[in-house]
Amino acid sequence: METLIGGGAFFEGARWHEGRLWVSDFWRRHVLAVSMDGTAEVVAEVPGSPSGLGRLPDGSLLVASMMDRKVLRIADGRTSVHADLSALTELPVNDLVTDPSGRAYAGACDFGGAPTALYRVDPDGGVHEAAAGMAFPNGPAITPDGRTLIIAESYANRLTAFDLAPDGALVNRRVWADLGSANPDGIALDSEGAVWVADAGGNRAIRVREGGEIVQEISTGDVGVFACALGGPDGHTLFLCTAPTYDPEEAARILKAEIRTIRVAVPA
Repeated sequence: METLIGGGAFFEGARWHEGRLWVSDFWRRHVLAVSMDGTAEVVAEVPGSPSGLGRLPDGSLLVASMMDRKVLRIADGRTSVHADLSALTELPVNDLVTDPSGRAYAGACDFGGAPTALYRVDPDGGVHEAAAGMAFPNGPAITPDGRTLIIAESYANRLTAFDLAPDGALVNRRVWADLGSANPDGIALDSEGAVWVADAGGNRAIRVREGGEIVQEISTGDVGVFACALGGPDGHTLFLCTAPTYDPEEAARILKAEIRTIRVAVPA
């Protein structure tokens, strides 16, 4: 395992796109694009603390702005409000994913453990509740065929799947994998249909098949891993976002968050 970059406060929402890793830093309040040589460019400042990242069909970047409960659109160096979720939730908006049509799915998070919801943001910015009763929705991913959304429920120790209806509705909710004691955070799909899971409480990343079989485990030592992504020039690089603490003040003071890389056998 190697360190790609360090000096972050808390990295989240990692996505590989056009030759670089795009990632949010919650507590430094910006979005970075990181090259494989470790060069990091700040591509957006997000005062409301950025989290999940996605893409519209035209390539525009979508960013979940946690504290003001909005989804921002960044294009041509300009930032605008794509959707406002504040009328539907008083909770921070965390991770998100976009489908091929440009619909975004973003979850609200409650650190007290209360059930929250997953919201659908349509391409025109309209917002709808997509699924209720979620136990801290986190790290959503959509299968390459665009037919299935898989999402971590961090406080329920499981991955949950939905079928994506043509109108964007989430149907046929089911447990994709029961993870026992693992606390899933960010996830990443590989080309064999397995899922890499950032186990935030276990200081590890695990590769899981549908049904819950853990087929590979990578330890991150004494630091937590909170997000992951597959990418790199040939798709065989697993990126792990690690940090020793989530606490905003402590994380911003010590700046010990890192993005680590390791080669894996099955590509994105």
